[in-house]
Amino acid sequence: MKLFGSGHGACPGCGLPIAVKNVLEGVGPCFVANSTGCLEIISSQYGKSAWGVPYIHSVFENAAAVAAGIEVALKALRRTDEGPIVVFAGDGATADIGIGPLSGMFDRGHNVLYVCLDNEAYQNTGNQQSGLTPSGCYTTTTPAGKIMAGKQGQKKDMVAFALAHKLPYVATASVAFPRDIKRKAKRAIEFKGPKYIQIHSPCVTGWGLNGKQAIPVARLAVETGLYPLVEYENGELVRVKKVKERKPVEEYLKQQKRFRHLFKHPKGHEVVEELQKIADGNALKFGLDI
Repeated sequence: MKLFGSGHGACPGCGLPIAVKNVLEGVGPCFVANSTGCLEIISSQYGKSAWGVPYIHSVFENAAAVAAGIEVALKALRRTDEGPIVVFAGDGATADIGIGPLSGMFDRGHNVLYVCLDNEAYQNTGNQQSGLTPSGCYTTTTPAGKIMAGKQGQKKDMVAFALAHKLPYVATASVAFPRDIKRKAKRAIEFKGPKYIQIHSPCVTGWGLNGKQAIPVARLAVETGLYPLVEYENGELVRVKKVKERKPVEEYLKQQKRFRHLFKHPKGHEVVEELQKIADGNALKFGLDI
């Protein structure tokens, strides 16, 4: 039985089906709660559902609360052996509009795996800035102009947010490394309590890519150090994906229309330098370099 199969309407090259398919293959049959966003739109159209597991979509901000409710209901019905509970939510639904319910679910200790599908903006509604939009990025709400060179401020650290809640398992992943996604999802559900995995997932329209570029660009995010792949168990860093020859962030940025203004804007070089410092800081913090 396919847990997530044909019938979705994703753009060619979209990372979301890759992320979801591999999480579900790692987890197995489960209950899914999904926030409003691209995944909900592409996967649950009337008569075209791609889901082979029990699936519920509610509103934008409360997927974590819905998942907590499913867990409590299964306990009340004494049906806790019927499979794990997984949330799929975008970066906006996770880091912004849904961060309150998410914190509550973490704090109460519900046995739920929460997966953030991080495409770094509100893509379903036309590419607006989210809390996980990186510095210098062009979005419709952070346009590059005479004063600003795109998004101001850094990407919100949701891994630190999850670790602050003392979760037993926290990890990052990328659609460029599907087997890693599957392994981490499988590992996550071995822990009781709330778990968090954040998966970097390019949006071909919002990032300004063609479908064939999506996976190579996702891989570059890891290879530059801008998106380190890490794994924590009970608060301890246990695994890091090493980078043999770390590449300059410019190589990653130049592939995407959302960053191309940085190479023409008078303040663009400052932003590129800032992003390089972030990548270098990640390399030092996590020991990325071989």
